[in-house]
Amino acid sequence: MEFLTEYGLFLAKVVTFVVAALVIISVILSAAQKERGDHEGEGELRIRKLNDKYQKLRETIQARLMDEGERKAFQKARKKEAKAEKKAAKAKAKSDSDEQEVRTRVYVLDFDGDIKASDTDQLRRSISAVLSVAKPEQDEVVIRLESGGGLVHSYGLAAAQLDRIRSKGIPLTACVDKVAASGGYMMACVADRIVASPFAILGSIGVVAQLPNFHRFLKKNDVDFEVLTAGEHKRTMTIFGENTEKGRQKFLEDLEDTHGLFKEYVTERRPSVDIAKVANGDIWFGKRALDVNLIDEIKTSDEYLIEACDRADVVSVTYQRKRTLPEKLGLATSAALEHTVWRVLSAFRNQKIQ
Repeated sequence: MEFLTEYGLFLAKVVTFVVAALVIISVILSAAQKERGDHEGEGELRIRKLNDKYQKLRETIQARLMDEGERKAFQKARKKEAKAEKKAAKAKAKSDSDEQEVRTRVYVLDFDGDIKASDTDQLRRSISAVLSVAKPEQDEVVIRLESGGGLVHSYGLAAAQLDRIRSKGIPLTACVDKVAASGGYMMACVADRIVASPFAILGSIGVVAQLPNFHRFLKKNDVDFEVLTAGEHKRTMTIFGENTEKGRQKFLEDLEDTHGLFKEYVTERRPSVDIAKVANGDIWFGKRALDVNLIDEIKTSDEYLIEACDRADVVSVTYQRKRTLPEKLGLATSAALEHTVWRVLSAFRNQKIQ
C-alpha cells in the first residue's frame, strides 16, 4: 500500500511537470502564430459520398455470408461491375452534358446542439458551400438534427441559417433520431418535411428563465448591493439586488412576448399544426408527435438516407475547424491526465480488493 502511495505521488509530480511544460509551449506557439498573422487553414469542408459507405457495408456482409468459392466469384463479379461503372462514368463525362440526365443529389448536414448552439458557425459555412452548387427543385438538403434547445438568440440564428435553404427553393428535410425540443424544434420546423424515430422527443414550444437571488443572504450579512441603471427597464431582475413586483411583471411580459414570437415562427412554417394545442411547453415522443402534426413521418435518419441512395447521390458535407497546435496539445494533455488518474485509481481499487 505504501508503495502505491509513493508511486501515485510520483506520477502526480510527473504529470504536473508535463502539464506545466505543455502549457508554456502552447503559450509560446500561440503567440508566435499571432505574430505571423497566420489565419490560413481555419477549417475545411469534408465531403463523403454515403452511397459508397452503405454499399460497402452491404457488400461486406454479403461476402461474409458466402463460402470461399462464392466469395471469390462475388468479388470477381463486383470488380467487373466497378470497372464497367468507371468506364461508363468516363464516357458520360466526355459526352455532351445537355444530353445526359443529371442525377439528383442529397446533401446531408449535421447539427449537434448545446445550450449556446455552438455548431451554428459550422452549419453556416456548410450551408454556404451547399447553396453554391445545389439546384433548386432538383436537389435536396437533409439536416440530421439533435438538440434539446438553449438560448433564444442562438437558436434563432441557427434556424435562420436553415431558412436560407428553404428561401432558395431547395427541399429541406429534418431527421431527428433523439431530440429536437424547444430551440431544436424551432430549427426542425423550418424544414419542408420532418422525419423522426419512434421515441424521439419533439416539441417543448415554450420559454423558460430562472435565476437564484442572494439578496436576503447578503442583507443578513450586512452586505449592500446596488444596481444603478439609466432606463426604466434596463434591469428588471437581478441576482444580488432586491427584485420588485414591477420588475417581475416586466420580465414575465418579455417571456410571453418571446413565446408569442416562437409560436408565430412555428405557425408560419407548419400551418397544419394546432399551435394552441401544442405550444404549452409539452413534449411529444415520435408517434405522438405525428398525431399532432409536429412531424410528417416515423423513420430513422439511417433508413431515410439508405432509401435516398436508390434515387440520388447522397453526400455528407461537414465543415471542421482545424485545431491549432496549442489546442491539440491541450487535448493530448487532458487525455494523458485522465488516463493517469484512472490508472492510479484502478491500482488502489485492485489493492483494496486483494
